[in-house]
Amino acid sequence: MKDLIGQALLDFQITKKPAAILTETDISEAEEMEVSYWFRSYKDMPEIEQIALKKSKGKILDVGCGAGSHALYLQEKGFEVTPIDISPKAVETCQLRGVKNAKNANILDIKNEQYDTILLLMNGTGIFGKLIHITTYLEHLKSLLASGGQILIDSSDLIYMFDEDEDGGKWIPMDNKDYYGELVFSVEYKGETEDAFPWLYLDYNTLQNAAHGCGLDCEILYEGENFDYLARLTVNRY
Repeated sequence: MKDLIGQALLDFQITKKPAAILTETDISEAEEMEVSYWFRSYKDMPEIEQIALKKSKGKILDVGCGAGSHALYLQEKGFEVTPIDISPKAVETCQLRGVKNAKNANILDIKNEQYDTILLLMNGTGIFGKLIHITTYLEHLKSLLASGGQILIDSSDLIYMFDEDEDGGKWIPMDNKDYYGELVFSVEYKGETEDAFPWLYLDYNTLQNAAHGCGLDCEILYEGENFDYLARLTVNRY
């Protein structure tokens, strides 16, 4: 991993100069994303993220923390937060911003810890990569929950991106995929291109079914206008 997103975050933190990352997937055209978006304050966050932060409680693990904006808000509210990211430079950015306890780590490597809230935001299901990995991740996340704990995770149903056929059904070219929400992302920054990586978008029913299979209850806390949603997963006590 070249860590181009992390480099972009670190550059912006140090220089405060406008910059953009170019992202592209195997089902969409290239588009620019302003790096400043990762540095937004609570008031500038979309409603789905604000709700997730308001619902957070207790000891919190922020998975895929990026520049640390969610962790900073929770930290200022007095919560004990552990932000983690696989990007070393994103973690360095967090530290420069005053985020405490930021760690360079993969969620699957976190063990022997218990959290009251585990946050996975900005399409938190993305880290699963592919459909076949959902159970591995959900079982591991479940193992990190304290009694009465919760997983707050968001995603989007990408079905809207595909054309309808004459019968009203969706025409979905799978191209060796198990599921239409499995995307391949590429990122370009300052003329360099990151190695392509898998990123998973999940419709709610698929997430709910996978959660139930892992002994987790799943409920929707928010539904947006663009097929996006925020879900809460808790351990099934029955």
